Amino acid sequence: MLNRRHIRVKVMQSIYAMHQNGSDDLEKEEKFLSYSIESIMDLYLIMISSLIELQKKEAEFIALSSKKHLATPEERKPNTKFIDNKIFQILEESNTISIALKDKKINNWTVNDDAILLLLQDVKQSDLYQKYMNERATNFEKDKQFIIDLFTEVVAPNEKLYNYLEDYKLTWVDDIPLVNTQILKQLNQILEKESNFKVAKLFKDEEDKEFVNLLFRRTVLNEIEFAKDFFDKTPNWDMDRIAEMDTIIIKMAICEFLKFPSIPTKVTINEYLEIAKEYSTPKSSIFINGILDNLVKEFHSADRIKKIGRGLL
Repeated sequence: MLNRRHIRVKVMQSIYAMHQNGSDDLEKEEKFLSYSIESIMDLYLIMISSLIELQKKEAEFIALSSKKHLATPEERKPNTKFIDNKIFQILEESNTISIALKDKKINNWTVNDDAILLLLQDVKQSDLYQKYMNERATNFEKDKQFIIDLFTEVVAPNEKLYNYLEDYKLTWVDDIPLVNTQILKQLNQILEKESNFKVAKLFKDEEDKEFVNLLFRRTVLNEIEFAKDFFDKTPNWDMDRIAEMDTIIIKMAICEFLKFPSIPTKVTINEYLEIAKEYSTPKSSIFINGILDNLVKEFHSADRIKKIGRGLL
């Protein structure tokens, strides 16, 4: 689920928070970083379970409506196409989802069922829902496409749901797009003959998992030295005037140049320029690009960059 860029962003945010708090407790800050990243799995499970709960709440509503003393003909013989959707069934019957929800103690929609009821209301008021319910013919592919469209157009961009998630855990603001993209990818991959939904892994492999703490620790422990490397590359800038986020991004890039022999310098530069465009000032990427280009040339001349493998320079 996590890609290297998102890992870099989480490390950058942790270093920034460490600076803002004036903290020098490396172990404590490292634990917070790990907690922040591990909680992405909670967000993933909450979003997956929102689909399951939508189906459950609608099934409960239909059951109660049919038992009303003055139930209408539509309530006595309701259209159950939504709750019978095959993708809902696959998600609800997934062992890995149910085990993960239990292990991580995810019960947000039980504790806050108002949030899911509001989401269900928005779903039923959508044109997408109305069109789906009015189509008589159905099959696995149509059910699947409906859930994909529902998640894309109604669930993922739902403002009430977003506000709930933001209020619940502020660190999730930057994680929501990542998680939603992962869920959409998995929904698209569901096959009728192999109808088993497996919970995504947080890290692609052990190397990515190790990259988190290595990048954080190596950057923080060498910040003073890294600052010296680029201080004289900014003659027209007072160091106090350079955005705090920019200095962190530059130090992290230097760390990758010097401390991560398997990461190509071009990859490092491109990654941090994209991060700067999103998280720092409008002109930061141009400023950072100039600094990093000069540093790479200088480090090569001084034989300080030691990359392993083909095409890594």
